[in-house]
Amino acid sequence: MTTLSIYLNFNGNCEEAFTFYKSVFGGEYATLSRFSEMPPQATQEPIPESLGNKIMHVSLPISKETMLMGSDVGGEWAKGFVAGNNFTISVNANKKEEVNRIFVTLATQGKVTMLLADTFWGSYFGMLTDKFGINWMVNCALESKENKNL
Repeated sequence: MTTLSIYLNFNGNCEEAFTFYKSVFGGEYATLSRFSEMPPQATQEPIPESLGNKIMHVSLPISKETMLMGSDVGGEWAKGFVAGNNFTISVNANKKEEVNRIFVTLATQGKVTMLLADTFWGSYFGMLTDKFGINWMVNCALESKENKNL
């Protein structure tokens, strides 16, 4: 099953925003990770101290099928931040072959911003902007042997 979620970017106030969204929708965070928790080999440059306590990734289940996700931006990512246009559609699929198909099709005449690759958080993941200017994240959790061998 493939699902879509909205991924929001914030310029330093992600935690405040998600505390608010949690008060609106209820529930508990499925994930809350800070930039300081990233392994050193996951970044090309050291994480600035000012970004360390900021949110690298947070996810709040809204329903069985819907997840609200977000992060703070920093460094190179902060340059393109525009409030009101700071969202990405996140696609989660069950198999790498489906992720590959979706990614390649969406990237046609668009711009790949992060190549598909296995990640330190246990997913096969990539990012792109399609030919219409919409930002996408495409993801497949690598929990099962089946996914890892595709």
